[in-house]
Amino acid sequence: MTTTRRLTTAQALIAFLARQYTERDGRRQRLIAACWGIFGHGNVAGIGQALLESGDAMPYHQGRNEQAMVHAAVGWARHRDRLSAHAVTTSIGPGATNLVTGAALATVNRLPVLLLPGDTFATRPADPVLQQLEHPGAGDVSVNDCLRPVSRYFDRITRPEALIPAALQAVRVLADPVETGAVTLALPQDVQAEAYDWPEEFFAERVWHVRRPAPDPAELAAAAAAVRAARRPLLIAGGGVHHSEAEDALRALADATGIPVASTQAGKGSLHHTHPADVGGIGHTGTAVADDLARTADLVIGVGTRYSDFTTASNTLFAAPGVRFLNLSIAPSDAHKLAALPLVADARTGLEALTRALAGHRVPEPYEKEYAAGKQAWERAVTRALTARDETARPTQAQILGALDSVVDETDVVINAAGSLPGDLHKLWRARSRRQYHLEYGYSCMGYEIPAAIGVAMAEPGRPVWALVGDGTYLMMPTELVTAVQEGIPIKVVLIQNHGYASIGSLSEAVGGERHGTAYRFRAADGTYTGDPLPVDLAANAASLGMHVLRARTAGELREALAEARACDRPTCVYVETETADTVPGAPPAQAWWDVPVAGAATRPAARRAREEYERHAAARRRYL
Repeated sequence: MTTTRRLTTAQALIAFLARQYTERDGRRQRLIAACWGIFGHGNVAGIGQALLESGDAMPYHQGRNEQAMVHAAVGWARHRDRLSAHAVTTSIGPGATNLVTGAALATVNRLPVLLLPGDTFATRPADPVLQQLEHPGAGDVSVNDCLRPVSRYFDRITRPEALIPAALQAVRVLADPVETGAVTLALPQDVQAEAYDWPEEFFAERVWHVRRPAPDPAELAAAAAAVRAARRPLLIAGGGVHHSEAEDALRALADATGIPVASTQAGKGSLHHTHPADVGGIGHTGTAVADDLARTADLVIGVGTRYSDFTTASNTLFAAPGVRFLNLSIAPSDAHKLAALPLVADARTGLEALTRALAGHRVPEPYEKEYAAGKQAWERAVTRALTARDETARPTQAQILGALDSVVDETDVVINAAGSLPGDLHKLWRARSRRQYHLEYGYSCMGYEIPAAIGVAMAEPGRPVWALVGDGTYLMMPTELVTAVQEGIPIKVVLIQNHGYASIGSLSEAVGGERHGTAYRFRAADGTYTGDPLPVDLAANAASLGMHVLRARTAGELREALAEARACDRPTCVYVETETADTVPGAPPAQAWWDVPVAGAATRPAARRAREEYERHAAARRRYL
């Protein structure tokens, strides 16, 4: 006779999740380590009561914004190498729809998070109920259906017993290195609270092995032959290098072959910045040396990268006639991009196999000398950009990064996602460890940095964690500062005030938009936002939320404030004002394009000039077939 346990659907789900584990390389850890939640009538009596009843079995974290809770969960998952995740529960209606942006970010970046939004009644005792979306052509549609396209797995649990297959599928996807992303189990509020007799086997401990598939021998042989035949190979390290913990394998390949290594935003830090083969960021926000190598490369070796338009400079960067691609990825869809030779495998396993297959091979010595000289020239440019020439003056944004660089070590984590900072960081930051550089640039979501910093600090207690935000990003989502204060999580926030959307302002100017609507200013007499800067005090705002705030007016004060913040054991904000400036004065530009369409017909001269420039660049686009 089957032994059963009488629990509500919500209680059963929490009990099930508490017994799920991942294992890779003999290391086991909880798959769902905790649950974030904001409660309303759609989940308070279901998941809320179940979390209360679970006690220590499922730790609970209180959030202030549903999107931010997902960002915190993503920060945790990334710094646990996707082997552990958090769940996020919300009420129905606006609480559920607030998850959509965070879910898209998780899925775009292929980072696991479990979403448990409440849903309207499955039994329909009244129709409509509070916060129900009435769809005249489909009675079973709710607002949660907007989570379908941004979830890797979605199910609505309309009967208690339906939870059993759905929960197993959900955790399978979360633990799958190819399929992972946001997973949504929509939970009607009546079903959450319904009692059912669950088979005890449902609550048995399960360990999900995270595979490291080896490359196919034929694909490996073809890959090795392509590398041996190349005279100017270039390797691009993507986020998959970090997810697979493949940094040592990548370094071994670079040491053995001399192949230069450029990195995407997600892959930066795959090599220490001092490694001879590390040539820095690639693409639109890349370094001059990496982009010059990309233009003349005859073989591009992608490892764990999706080849976004920033990486390929909208398919204009890899310009050599007959250039070929070799893609090492655990995801077949990525391995075949750009008509590449595919090498479908785990990044670490694949790199180790490729290094063995290339035994005795090394790139030509003149090529090594060429990129070494380019690396040295770029390093000199970086030093010029990061160094403040006047310690009593207001710092540029690059000098802010230079001041931070002077106080951190390899244990620090630097987090950013949006604005002009990603470009500066990709070009200028000197990554010192595999975890130090944390850029969310798959979705580039304003508001990610502060909650993600909380998630990272939870994942790796004791590490100094820095959230770098501009005023635009700060105003999007500052509320999780309260969570950091409440939980005593000593994140460090560097809040840069430049009075507007600096990144989009520059882009607007480049594409003929003349910075329209990008400054935080009063309206002028002509109705445009070109008056005086707004008299906001974001430092005072951060202090009102409980943060310890340090104001820095000069480059010298900034360095002192950053050092004090790093040593502080409470959540701290360093506030500094800056002006838009050339971040790399005197340095050779990367000259890598990014395709942002420009008006094809316009009366204003700026837009007409921008269109001419756009057409010149667009003519260089290629389809790699």
